[in-house]
Amino acid sequence: MSRSAVGVSPGRVNLIGEHTDYNDGFVLPIGLRWQARVDAATRSDDAVVVSSSQLGETIRVDDLSPTPGQWWGYVAGVVWVLRQRGHAVGGVDLRLDSQVPLGGGLSSSAAIEAATVLAVDALFSLGLDADELASVAQATENDFLAIPTGPMDQRASLWCTAGHALLLDCRSLQGTQVPFELPDDLTLALVDTHSPHVLADGAYGERRTSCHAAAERLGVRALRDVTDPAALEGLADAVLLRRARHVVTENARVLDAVAALEAADWARFGALMTASHASMRDDYEITVPTVDQAVDSALASGALGARMTGGGFGGTVLALVPTDALEDFVRRVSDDYAARDFDPPSVSTTAAEAGGLELRARLRA
Repeated sequence: MSRSAVGVSPGRVNLIGEHTDYNDGFVLPIGLRWQARVDAATRSDDAVVVSSSQLGETIRVDDLSPTPGQWWGYVAGVVWVLRQRGHAVGGVDLRLDSQVPLGGGLSSSAAIEAATVLAVDALFSLGLDADELASVAQATENDFLAIPTGPMDQRASLWCTAGHALLLDCRSLQGTQVPFELPDDLTLALVDTHSPHVLADGAYGERRTSCHAAAERLGVRALRDVTDPAALEGLADAVLLRRARHVVTENARVLDAVAALEAADWARFGALMTASHASMRDDYEITVPTVDQAVDSALASGALGARMTGGGFGGTVLALVPTDALEDFVRRVSDDYAARDFDPPSVSTTAAEAGGLELRARLRA
């Protein structure tokens, strides 16, 4: 008789800490209300059959092997990783229904991987702990899909809790829940710039390679080990200097942001967001005109801070906006986009929502 199970996990937005994760640094994401859901059922054969509600497609795979560039790999790849690690995972039907916006820097892929591993873990009674669940989800992206992402996204999707940001140390992989409850007079807004980012196009890998080269020249294990930006002056290569400076200063901003949250210093938190964006724009060179315009529009309308979130080259802008200025903010960013003949942006609001493990506990309660 066929058995069934379900896994649900959300997208994430990174409040601050971009491109620090693969440098053993610090990040500060929250979970989103948009979720991916995977319904899993056992099969009588060893095939993996993946279907997508959004695409209206069904793919049957009889012989799993790493396959970059295929949408179904974010789901089926989880089964491959589990089998590679010696887990007894048989044939399975996996039905995907994801509401996480694609290409917006909100970790739609990690949400799918996290939901899948939760579903398969439950279906085959594997008993994976929180670390193993996240490791399998990340390995799906790194090893099955050949996308060199760091450890943040899958852990954020799984480990975030409602009302908190997750301070993740990407070296120790230890997470700390930091209260994140906005006062009524502030709103966290998301601007979908409708300029989808793509991590597999080489630019992400180039930034990662540059960081590793800079660390090697500085004689450190990772750029996380550099805490004084002045130490970077020994880098003769101007590009490596800029890339490393972003990472070193961004790590400091994450820790400063946590201190600002603990002190409820929202003006300081917003200023750190804006400084983060300037660093991504000028030193890491991963922003594009649409996201820069959204940040400029947000600040011009009175936002305390604004920054691009995600891997870059498009995606979503996060803005900390006075609640009574929210309508002016939406109108300003829309008008500014129209003036530059950009596609109209979409604006929504968000809060810190539950991650996959918390959602699983709720389902079981």
